[in-house]
Amino acid sequence: MELRQLVKEVPYLMETKGDMSVEIAALCSNSREKTENGIFFCFAGAHFDAHQYAPQAGENGCENGCVALVVERFLDDVNVPQVLVSNGRAAMARICEAFFNHPERKMRFVGITGTKGKTTTSYMVKSICEQAGFKCGLVGTTGNMIGEKHIPSSKTTPDPIDLMRDLNEMVQAGVQVVVMEVSAHALDMHRLDGMTFECGCYTNLSQDHLDYFGTMENYFQCKKAFFTSGMAKNAAINADDERAAELLRDVTIPHMTYGIAAEADLFARDIEITENGVSFELRLRNAEYIQINLRMTGMFNVYNALSAAACALILGVSPENVRAGLENIRSVPGRIEMLPTNTPYRVILDYAHAPDALSNILRTCRTFTKKRLIALFGCGGDRDKGKRPIMGRIGGELADLCILTSDNPRTEDPMEILREIEEGIKETTGEYVVIENRRDAIRHALEIGREGDIIVLCGKGHETYQETMGVKRPFDEKVVVQELLTELRGE
Repeated sequence: MELRQLVKEVPYLMETKGDMSVEIAALCSNSREKTENGIFFCFAGAHFDAHQYAPQAGENGCENGCVALVVERFLDDVNVPQVLVSNGRAAMARICEAFFNHPERKMRFVGITGTKGKTTTSYMVKSICEQAGFKCGLVGTTGNMIGEKHIPSSKTTPDPIDLMRDLNEMVQAGVQVVVMEVSAHALDMHRLDGMTFECGCYTNLSQDHLDYFGTMENYFQCKKAFFTSGMAKNAAINADDERAAELLRDVTIPHMTYGIAAEADLFARDIEITENGVSFELRLRNAEYIQINLRMTGMFNVYNALSAAACALILGVSPENVRAGLENIRSVPGRIEMLPTNTPYRVILDYAHAPDALSNILRTCRTFTKKRLIALFGCGGDRDKGKRPIMGRIGGELADLCILTSDNPRTEDPMEILREIEEGIKETTGEYVVIENRRDAIRHALEIGREGDIIVLCGKGHETYQETMGVKRPFDEKVVVQELLTELRGE
């Protein structure tokens, strides 16, 4: 495709320099990647300025094979065409959409945003829509899916190049509805610029990502923009969230509220929670109701089911298909996932890595713990430091024993992270031990587990790696648990 065709619908276009008829056959945002006849995107980030890494161009193009640049400032001594834009990230999204022939215009989209619940809700919406006869795609934290086909992804909401490539594959596969987790980072970085969502869902807001957003207000405003910028045509909003009233005040698009405590358009009554699942009546304002029997436990999964049901009803799915789709879901990878251990105690895997998520999983497990509740967790490095003592305090208050350990320390000193978690747990009377090596920490938990105990491994969930000093090493807790149990049994 000619460069001029790629940029003709970019609203951020300011000026061009060079031959706009050059043919573009690839997209590139990493100067270390080799391409052939590619276009390289230059924009300034928080930690780097891609203009510095724009390959020096010769007669035959850039060193990495790119034959054109998208820039936020013109670069001297470059012999390839340059496209000057006012916002490099937003322009990249628009160009990627055009390059892949606009897959975002060929399917129906549901976008789910919020601090917690995005992944589980997205799986539920996918299941409901499939029950209604739609072929579905999914974009989210655990990877992307086309039906049952899994496509690995490193981000909750991928960068535009990867996102549009996968969406184009979904179009080719006949996908009709795409359910997408919409992260605050993706919104702030304009990864979804130019997309329109038939339904946007707001789940909740709690402390997370303050290393990036600075304040909870900034974090909230970013989420709110998803519903006030024209990106979402309809909204499903958790009326029980403390920021819901503010969001509803500013939202002008058609919307459906859901909740338990608040008056809502869609709400749950007669809730019964066991270790094996949740049952409740899902009621509509018009007095219709359907009985839901989830095979996933926890009050938070009631909220996830309500949010998924609201999204589906906005799409026009029948209540009966909502019921069937919700009841078909057994589990979501790394979300309150009970591992097969053949032990007198139970081991549960959960992605909980923020204060509210840790509180939710521990409160849920407490309801069916017969003896001790043992919580193993840490906090990620190079991320919001303010949540570390909070999580320590939550663990000390809600668990009988906490095992503090590493959780992707990245470039930070693991022991310093653990000391910051300790500051919070020391404010409680909770018992705890510190074992920095995560494998050793899990071994200790399995060694001390007794009949009736529940051991909750928090923070990793679906992740299959451990990142230390910038290096990712394989670390799948499902595998690690089985290996350690085999060792402990002497098999």
